[in-house]
Amino acid sequence: MGAVSDATKGVAQSPPFVRATNVQLDTDLWTEMESNLMRKTPFRQTLSAIACLFIPSLVLSQVPRQSETLSVSGQPGRIPVIQINGKSYVEITALARLTSSSVTFRDKQIILTFLLSASNVTAPETDQPAPSAFSKEFLRAGIEEMTAIREWRVAIVNAVQSNFPVTDDWVAGYRRSADSKRALTSAAIVTDSDRSAFALLSNEFSKMRALSDKYLALRKSLTYIAPDSLSNDPLDQQILNCAVGLSSLAASGKFEDVPACH
Repeated sequence: MGAVSDATKGVAQSPPFVRATNVQLDTDLWTEMESNLMRKTPFRQTLSAIACLFIPSLVLSQVPRQSETLSVSGQPGRIPVIQINGKSYVEITALARLTSSSVTFRDKQIILTFLLSASNVTAPETDQPAPSAFSKEFLRAGIEEMTAIREWRVAIVNAVQSNFPVTDDWVAGYRRSADSKRALTSAAIVTDSDRSAFALLSNEFSKMRALSDKYLALRKSLTYIAPDSLSNDPLDQQILNCAVGLSSLAASGKFEDVPACH
């Protein structure tokens, strides 16, 4: 019984060794399979495959894209804008050049100083004269109107002093010239001074037409006209005095009332 018991004990103790052997065999089998797998797929290739999966996404998220540009109102040119991770960046020195500014690097600070330039300053509106001044176009047209009236008067004075027959056709050319230039002067009115001066010019035109019509009527009626008639004519003196006052206005560029033109 003792022997049997020992044998039985031996048999009873054998399964743990068998299981241990099986476990050892399983472990060896896994090790062998793993070794075979590593031989078929080297570790370096496996690591490279993993890197190929992750690196492109990292690289794509970090590569700058220059799809936009930055421009500053009032400044010529533009600079590229770099986008990284959804944010826009510009190169600081390029921005300084674009805005005609200066960059100072001091310790851990970058100081961008915007310089005052002609493009930054709002220029005065030279095309719009002050209300008390004459506009450029009106002044030019007004001088031409005064010249036409003066030529008209000189023609009448020469005809009277030379006893030259004054006819309606001959006078009509001077009248039309002065009238057309008066219309151009009216169209050039911009400021209040222009408007006030045009009223004086219109009065001068009316006085000159009255003087011309007066001597034209005397010629038609065969009335004797003395060569020095205009020297004592009050209307002609008003025309001369008004012309002098208008010339002073043109020289000063500002309106002042001229009593002789009323």
